[in-house]
Amino acid sequence: MARFWALCLMMATLIIIDQLTKGAIQTNLFYGQSIPVIDGLFSIAYVKNTGAAFGFGAGGPEWFRQIFFLALPVIFCGWIFFLMIKTIKGAFFISLAYALIIAGAVGNLIDRFSLGYVVDFLLFYWKEEANHFPAFNVADSCITIAAGLLIIDFFLQLKAKKAGESNASNPVSKL
Repeated sequence: MARFWALCLMMATLIIIDQLTKGAIQTNLFYGQSIPVIDGLFSIAYVKNTGAAFGFGAGGPEWFRQIFFLALPVIFCGWIFFLMIKTIKGAFFISLAYALIIAGAVGNLIDRFSLGYVVDFLLFYWKEEANHFPAFNVADSCITIAAGLLIIDFFLQLKAKKAGESNASNPVSKL
């Protein structure tokens, strides 16, 4: 039970950090403004993302955006929360990955419900801002880290399964 509450505290902390950083951007920058932090590599910029990752679906009809960006993510969060509870006693980084997904999704859902878009502000680029990776935020980072943890888990389980099959077929391993 302690792990569950630790993950809940972590999720709440990450959601607060996400919202505070987005609020600071909205308060201190004009929409579209960019402040170079590391020239030729990284800027803080105020970007409004009305779509999903990489702006997917930004120009879609309103009914599509309501379903795809509001209703489905709420259902998805409930499902991920169920998975987190189901795996809470297993490998820690799996439940951690689920908690990170929830924190990221909730952080972005708060923006979508209150603003109609997500505030992105971390902008990485090469030499010129025109050559940039899509802007993102703390919530997006949580989801990306979670995806990395789940990919690592997939390959670790695949490796363990292959090792188990190899040991089962090797008569020496049975001694």
